[in-house]
Amino acid sequence: MSGGVDSSVAAALLLDQGYAVTGVTMSFIKQGAAPLNCGTKNIEDAKEAAKILGIGHVTLDFAEQMDALVIEEFSREYLSGRTPNPCIQCNQNIKFGALLESVHKQGADFLATGHYANIVLNTDTNAYELRRGIDDKKDQSYFLYRMPKEILGRIIFPLGGLTKDEVREIAGRYRLNTADKEESQDICFVPETGYKEFIKERVGETAFQPGPFKDQEGMVIGEHKGVVNYTIGQRDKLELALGFPAYVYKIDREANAVYVGPKECLYAKGLLASRLNMISSLNSKEPLEVQARIRYNAPEVGCSLMILDDRHFKVDFKEPQRSITPGQSVVLYQGNVILGGGIIDQPLQTFEENSGQKL
Repeated sequence: MSGGVDSSVAAALLLDQGYAVTGVTMSFIKQGAAPLNCGTKNIEDAKEAAKILGIGHVTLDFAEQMDALVIEEFSREYLSGRTPNPCIQCNQNIKFGALLESVHKQGADFLATGHYANIVLNTDTNAYELRRGIDDKKDQSYFLYRMPKEILGRIIFPLGGLTKDEVREIAGRYRLNTADKEESQDICFVPETGYKEFIKERVGETAFQPGPFKDQEGMVIGEHKGVVNYTIGQRDKLELALGFPAYVYKIDREANAVYVGPKECLYAKGLLASRLNMISSLNSKEPLEVQARIRYNAPEVGCSLMILDDRHFKVDFKEPQRSITPGQSVVLYQGNVILGGGIIDQPLQTFEENSGQKL
């Protein structure tokens, strides 16, 4: 129970279904300093919701695990010129890793969360599948693809068949204190000052060493303020006057260079990815026709998947895709079923590599 409406309603629905329920809230407060969205207010809201429902509640300390398994990688990825997604790492390593192990040791049969997704037993394969939530606006399957398939039978997502409006309505019927609570849109451990200041405080000024802006020919056209300040597709705050709208399309951390060019430079026909996790039983060394999503708010698009080895794969898109960003996740689907995914390493067949031919 995170202290929000979704996990509160998930607990209520489990009670209705006859489960013995205990609310568990993870604390990430370290050395007395609470991050913006993971602080004492959410813990108190979760305790109050549990009290209203008449269930037990415990708070477990995961500050060290969050720092070592999520925040450290978040900082390291930005320093390397990549754009990470810490929510995915948190789900993999904390919620469905350290937390699942902890509650299992304490005697729990299942771990339930307020995610908008579904886990279904496929009777043809006798294997559990991760599937989308029915609410397209809230579906969170993208963030869950790194779950080990071996644990799916121990996870419950009570909200997978509901819309957000329906969840709010249920919360109102139970008179939950979280019924009208607003959702957080920020990374939970990043304070109001933003991720750049967070990284600066964590690693110092080395993350903000100036370097060259370069164009498609590799010519220096200006000076940037540190690779941490930029991400693929960025247009604003470049402070460059080139006579056309310029976008960041490549970051070279080793050379401390940021490459900019016209919008066409953002498009690529494929990508290479690593840290492959196949959450479904589907696995093949032959090309597979699937759908892929290259960021949470991107549409799924048709592509050909080629698994190269147990860690690496290649995706070729039917149509060129914009702003394929190293460090982000590419998640693979067949219909409503999540096959798996991995971390994007690099785009392939870009505008630049095609000798300037417009895609």
